[in-house]
Amino acid sequence: MVSELPPARPGQGARSCERCSGLSGLRQEGIGQATLPSNGTEPTPEGPEPAEPPQPTQAGPTEAGPTPAEPTQAAPAKKRDAFFDNAKYLAILLVAVGHAWEPLREGSRTVTAFYTLVYAFHMPAFIVISGHFSRGFDGSPRRVKRLITGVAVPYVVFEVAYTLVTRWTDDAPDRDVSLLDPLYLTWFLAALFIWRLTAPVWRLVRRPLPLALAVAMLATLSPAIGKDLDLQRVLQFLPYFVLGLLLKPEHFRLVRRRAVRVAAVPVFAAALAVAYWAAPRGVYPWFFHNDSAVQLGAPSWYGPVMTLATFGCSLVLVACFLAWVPGRHTWFTALGAATLYGYLLHGFVKQAAGPAHWYDHPWIHQPLGALAVTLVAALTVTLLCTSPVRRVFRCVVEPRAEWAFRRGGEGGRATA
Repeated sequence: MVSELPPARPGQGARSCERCSGLSGLRQEGIGQATLPSNGTEPTPEGPEPAEPPQPTQAGPTEAGPTPAEPTQAAPAKKRDAFFDNAKYLAILLVAVGHAWEPLREGSRTVTAFYTLVYAFHMPAFIVISGHFSRGFDGSPRRVKRLITGVAVPYVVFEVAYTLVTRWTDDAPDRDVSLLDPLYLTWFLAALFIWRLTAPVWRLVRRPLPLALAVAMLATLSPAIGKDLDLQRVLQFLPYFVLGLLLKPEHFRLVRRRAVRVAAVPVFAAALAVAYWAAPRGVYPWFFHNDSAVQLGAPSWYGPVMTLATFGCSLVLVACFLAWVPGRHTWFTALGAATLYGYLLHGFVKQAAGPAHWYDHPWIHQPLGALAVTLVAALTVTLLCTSPVRRVFRCVVEPRAEWAFRRGGEGGRATA
């Protein structure tokens, strides 16, 4: 989700992870479950519009769990789209691996190059998918309830949980619980909540994508935006969400053609070469999208220029990534419906790595050690997306909370 290094409350460990996650997903919103042709809900707590292509309903960096059961008289739920579930699983895998690489960057140009490449597209991919499945959000009571139970409630729960955990892992016993200052991975849930609420606006205005890009460019000129709700990142990532709102199923089919898959090979190779060249030059913080140009030590006018440059670069890499995502049902397709679990829970494992001194062993910083870290991170997030884990944590990741709402509307879990 949405870890992928913002300043502020979190200690160094939490801050670096924050950037990494900078996601993922989360439910049907982008990180959680994504049931394309399902009950018609988006990656978050919303469902597809009547005329829109099928949206994810279950859970799936953004909603992460199965969707609420339909009344017996309701029409059978449509089948989930394996392509989007596969894409979400592979993206959350990259989120976890990126976080695991953070302590290995220092002294390794190769790790930094791979880290930069991954951060250039993994969160944009999540956010584009989240936007695509948010097209049905219309502000109706049913959708708002799903937004609350599928995004807002998990945000509060995990914001408190990560604050308590990082008091120990960052040796910050006096760290306050602040729902206005997203800590670590929770920024994505706050962002998704805001993006979803604005979805009807972007469907209403003319030229929504240029307008969203203008907002992102202006944000890079404003260091005074501050850290409330991580608005700097919310605004700078906004164009990817708006782009997702505008995309239709046929657009995704275009990037899945064989010609695009073949072209993606040299494109990724060239991108990795550029990332290797840029590694010692400190370019990767621009892909975190959580600071203004001045805060990154650059002249103000760099901000708008880098916004356009990173947007173009990320879009090309997202298209190449999606071109490689299998469209058929695979062994990990079902896991893609629960990526919100993997996104929100793997951070606790990453936070424990510091006090446990897992990265203190010299061999970890050798090539074989980096490979081992990559495999462990991939295995960990995979296990966190499995059914047993979902059953245990469903009450906080996908709460139903019907008791909190008046009768007559549909609550339920959000999907991503």
